[in-house]
Parts: sequence; structure tokens; C-alpha cells
Amino acid sequence: MKKIIALILFILFYSILSFLFLFYLDLANGPMYLLFLEIVVILLGLAFRIIFNNKRVRFKMLAFFILIFLNVPILLLAHPAYVTLSPVSHIKETEVLELKNGKIVGTYNEDDTVRIYAGVPYAEAPVGDLRFKETKKLENWDGIKKCVNYAPRAMQVDTSSVMNTIVDIYASKAWHPNYKMQPLQEMSEDCLYLNIYRPNTDEVNLPILVYIHGGSLTTGSSSSYDINGETYAKNGLIMITVAYRLNIFGYLATEDLALESTNHTTGNYGLLDQIEALKWINENAIYFGGDKDKITIAGESAGSSSISALCTSPLASGLFKQAIGESSSLVVSTPPHTYRPLNEALKTGANILKEFNATNANDLRQIDAKKLVRTKYANSEMTLDGYALTKSPYQVYLDHENNEEALLNGYNIKEADAFLIPSFLFTRVTKNNIEEILSNYFNNDIASKIYNLYKDKIEEDALGALCEIISVYWFIHPHHSWSNMAILNGEKVYRYQFTKENGYYGTYHSGEIVYAYGNLNKSIHKYAYDDSDYALEAKMVKYFTNFIKYGNPNIDCDTNWDQYVSNGKVLEFGEDVKMIDDKYLSLYAIIEEYLNSEE
Repeated sequence: MKKIIALILFILFYSILSFLFLFYLDLANGPMYLLFLEIVVILLGLAFRIIFNNKRVRFKMLAFFILIFLNVPILLLAHPAYVTLSPVSHIKETEVLELKNGKIVGTYNEDDTVRIYAGVPYAEAPVGDLRFKETKKLENWDGIKKCVNYAPRAMQVDTSSVMNTIVDIYASKAWHPNYKMQPLQEMSEDCLYLNIYRPNTDEVNLPILVYIHGGSLTTGSSSSYDINGETYAKNGLIMITVAYRLNIFGYLATEDLALESTNHTTGNYGLLDQIEALKWINENAIYFGGDKDKITIAGESAGSSSISALCTSPLASGLFKQAIGESSSLVVSTPPHTYRPLNEALKTGANILKEFNATNANDLRQIDAKKLVRTKYANSEMTLDGYALTKSPYQVYLDHENNEEALLNGYNIKEADAFLIPSFLFTRVTKNNIEEILSNYFNNDIASKIYNLYKDKIEEDALGALCEIISVYWFIHPHHSWSNMAILNGEKVYRYQFTKENGYYGTYHSGEIVYAYGNLNKSIHKYAYDDSDYALEAKMVKYFTNFIKYGNPNIDCDTNWDQYVSNGKVLEFGEDVKMIDDKYLSLYAIIEEYLNSEE
């Protein structure tokens, strides 16, 4: 009887342990063959335990040895592979396209409605002596380049696949087992490429949308599924997604780099990449059927911060006409992120030199990129360098020197939640400590005023109130400021608020992208979306497409998107699409009081 009870307890414990191994494999994104191998190991261990149930303990322990020790190599193999990604499953080459620098071929999409030119170089590779230097103009090439696969991502540190899946579980509030490996795009310092999506027609002089991806200026890819350009190409646009240098490679600043530069610049190599890409697009638009006088730039998060920087850089003047910014802006008196004065940038650069025992930046050029990218300093801000950015973006607007003629911009209502909630997993936010927490973001006086403004909501949900307040401070107020400054310069401004919940990211930071660019059907989280999501996607794509084509989002739309006026209404993209009042005006006033006191 005791042996039977012991066997039952063993099977129970063994089953729990086996489930944890299987769960880990799923969190690590497979792949499937490891799942089958894992099941074989589990069954083998269980069989040994049953066969040797009446034997000595050392034989019984074989089951544990099999489960534990055979799983070590299996778990070490359980991570996505790095691969070359293609925009299509089966490549069907286009006819040769002759650009200014040389000839290329691309591929048609799956239904032959779009020509895709993936991995098109727009500048010389920033490697070797070109590391930490201004973007070098692309030289011509001989022969025909095959642009049928996406180029590698810029160098970056990938987060754990296990952690990514845990975030997915948290975001969707459910576990969706998926033992199919989700491969990662390869990466390289040789990363200055762009992807062109254009209709498979003979039309010319098409409007162009240039998209700058986000990722805190430290991560991201121009070939992510949520910014795939096929939908916009099918709507008669040319969409181009641009890769640029990130993190230490894109935003390192040191004194010796400024001295060796003929333009005395440092700290904005990623921004200079974006400007060079715009120059290349202007020079080559006529070759791929685009109209260089109808270029709209767009981006989300750090991509949107980059858009606001491009709107204020003298080097980008005349390179585009309109701008779309989603969920970040530098056009505020003191930007809350993604921007720094030169002295702060140089201080970070000096710390990096010490970190790698380097005398100067040239020493850093000798260090392997895989080691260098793992610096403990984020390098997630653009720099007021006096060249790419000669004034603060806010001052540029005050001086009426910004580059765009029309602006579409907006935000999601839970922008900061994904950033804040992990920080307070072990520190509960309550009505008794929230004012103290707020004083870490503001000063005591401002924290007290915000507490009094949000007192009722704090009583109901203190953490929810904190997330809303910081969402407004970090993301929403900067769009309020950007919109108002653009209006003062006589621009047409259209402002939105995204409130559509779903089974995945919903209204968190970046949740709107897949709707705005028409890629719900390409999402690996299709389970999260229903008919109402696809209906909203169609409306958002139509508004955005109209803005890009005509500078007016309202062509043949059911709901009129009114031009924004200071302290006016915004268009809500939610269960319904309608104009609503901006509910954060009182909080804006307190934030502006704080920013003015800090100047």
C-alpha cells in the first residue's frame, strides 16, 4: 500500500515538474521538435519509475535523472533562431528597377498586388572607421541587387523570449500555447537599409509615406509585421520603412567624436541616418514612381520622437511635407524622455569610455559590436548637438522654423501602464503612499496638487490613477503641446485618442499601430481581434490614407475629423469613432506649472 501511495505521489510531482518543463518550452517559443523530444523524455522517465517501482531507490531515481539531466540540453536549445526574414513565403521576382545608385529586383506579394523591394541600401555601411560617424552617402553599384529579403536589424539586445511571452500572457490575461518557433530577425552593424512597398501598377507620382520604427531608440525593426506596407500600397500609396542605428551605435556622444567631425557633431548618428534616408528617397522617388513633393513622415514611440526631431532639424528642411506622430513628442518645454542636452550626452559618453577601459572613441571602434551593444548605459536619447538639432524642438516651433505643413498626431489612453505596472509589482500603490510616489516624478507641491485633482479616482483605484497621471505626463501632454505649437504656426492639425480595448495590447503603448497600418490579419495575436477591431482598422487606415494623399483625413468618411484647436476636441478611435472633449486639460495645466518651475 505504501509503495502505491509513493508511486501516486511521485506521478503527481512528476506531472507538475513535466508541465513546468513544457510550459518553459512554450514560453521560449518552441520549436515543435523540442516539444516532441520533451514528451519522449517525460514518458521515458515515467516508464523507468514504473518498471523499477519494486527495485532499490537508486534505480527509482533514474526517472528523476532522466527528467532533469536530459532536459538541460533541451532547454538550452529552446530559443528562437536568428534567420533572414522575407516579406513573402514564396519569392516571385519583379522586373529590374533602375535607381540612381544602381539596379535592383524585388518580389511581388502573395497576390501580386504589391511590389516589395526589401533591404534596399540608402547609405554606406556604418562599420569599421565609419562607426560613430555621420552617415556616408551611398556609392553606386554594378550589376543587379536582389532586394527580396529584409536586411538585418540594427545591433540591439534582445529581451528573453521567455520574458516576452510572460508579457504577452500579462497583456492578453490568458495563456495561448504556441510551440511553433517565432524566429528572430538577424542583426548587424550593417543595417542602413529601407523597404519599399508600392502598388503593382504603372502609376507614377504616388504619395509617399516614410515610417520610422520605435523601440526607445535602442531596439526595433523596419520589417515588423505591424508596420508592413502592403495595405497602404493597395490603397495607392508608396510606403517605405526605414532602419537606422540604435543605442550606443546611434546615439553615443563623446568630446573626441565631436572634434573629429567636420560638422562638430556627436550623439545623433541614428537621427542623421533618418535624414540621409529622406535625402535618398527624395533623389530616388522618380525612379520608383513616387512624388517627392508629397512625402509624409510617420512614427510611433521613439519613432514619433524622431518625427518631431525631423520636424525641427534644419537638415531635414524641404525633405517632406506632412507628419504623423503616435505616442511621443519632443515638442514640449522639457521633453520627458528621448532627448538630452549636450553636456548630459557627453557625461554618458565619458562613462562608457570608462566602462570599456577606452581612452577615446577610436578604441571603442576596435571592440566587437556584440560586446559593445551590451553597455550598461541605455543611449536612448537624441542630443542637442548644434548640427542635426540646433535648438530645442520647442524653441524651433516658438521661432516658427519647423518643417512640416500639416500634422496628424495622437496617443493611447494607457500609454504608461506597461512601463509602470512591473515597477510596482512588489510595492503596492495606495491612497496613502501615492502622493509620495508622485513626488518622485514631480516636486512635493505639484504632487499635492495632482493628488487633490485625482482624489476621487485614487480612492477607487490608486494604481490606475498613477498610470493615468504618468501616461499624461510622459506621452499625452507632449502631444497636447505639439498640437498647440503647430496651430500657432498656422498648421492644419488633426489629433486622436485611441481607446479600443481588445484581447492583447489594447490601449497600451503601441496598441494602435496594427490598426493604423492595416495589419491585423498579419498579427501573431489574431485571437485577440474580432469584427469590431477589423471595422476600426478600416476606418483608421482610411483617415490616415486620406491625410497622406490630400492633407485632409475626411474624404468619404462617415465621421468628420475636425481640425484641432487649442483646448479643443479630439477624435476617439474606440468602440465608436467620434469627436470627444479632451478630459486631461486640468492635469495639463498642473504639468505645465511644474515644467515652467523647472526651467
